[in-house]
Amino acid sequence: MTEPATAPVATQTTSRSSLLASFADYAEAQRLVDRMSDDGFPVEHVRIIGDGVRTVEQVTGRMTRAKAALSGAAGGAWFGVLIGLLFGLFTSGVAWAWMLLLSLVIGAFWGAVFGFAAHWTTRGKRDFSSVMTLEARRYDVLVDGAHASRASKYVLR
Repeated sequence: MTEPATAPVATQTTSRSSLLASFADYAEAQRLVDRMSDDGFPVEHVRIIGDGVRTVEQVTGRMTRAKAALSGAAGGAWFGVLIGLLFGLFTSGVAWAWMLLLSLVIGAFWGAVFGFAAHWTTRGKRDFSSVMTLEARRYDVLVDGAHASRASKYVLR
């Protein structure tokens, strides 16, 4: 279990809030607030503030034209199903199922075409897929000044 980076108790940060603890990752700060909530502390007076926010890009794999077309086909199929369901409101019986299937196929086809074309136009400048997230260097748990003394007991555990 990660220990708090620093754990000053009831240090004044603003005229209304006190720093309860600082953590290196969000999960630890969340655990503290969850423990406070479980004990009946009025957590509506608690804030978790991320300091030093940065973007982190996790590379998930190589992107090829085939993968781009497949990804585009999947997205296009979902869009096609949505359109098919909307048009299906005006049909009944077997025609409804055919409308849905036809919309799915058309959506998948055009999704694949546009996915392939979008990747092809980059000319190899970005041949990988990734997921972008925000991350903070430190997570401070602050509590309203009126509740600071009661909240300080949670850091000592």
